[in-house]
Amino acid sequence: MDLNRITIIGNVVRDPETKTAGKSGSLTAFTVATNRVWTDRETKTKKEAVDFHPVAAWGRLGEVAGQYLKKGSKVYVEGRLAHKTFESKTGGKQKTVEVVAENLILLTPKSAVDDQA
Repeated sequence: MDLNRITIIGNVVRDPETKTAGKSGSLTAFTVATNRVWTDRETKTKKEAVDFHPVAAWGRLGEVAGQYLKKGSKVYVEGRLAHKTFESKTGGKQKTVEVVAENLILLTPKSAVDDQA
């Protein structure tokens, strides 16, 4: 048995962008930032790093994401990792990894999202 599963909880970096993707329906793309904090063993100082995760949500799930997520929204995303290879504008091959969302839970109350607007 194989398993390709990812779960992240973080903040939306910028407002989602929704595009029509032909026969596949609509695609909503957004990025989720996650923070991690640890203490350096040698210096005993607290360190922090931020990771940015591109997310693709298709169809109805993408429509919901586009409608309710805003910059700064806290969101739970569950899905799978997808590796893509494409040709850049300069002609070279580029690789990227994105989370293909299969489940979203909006963690920021609607009133807080309205206040951000």
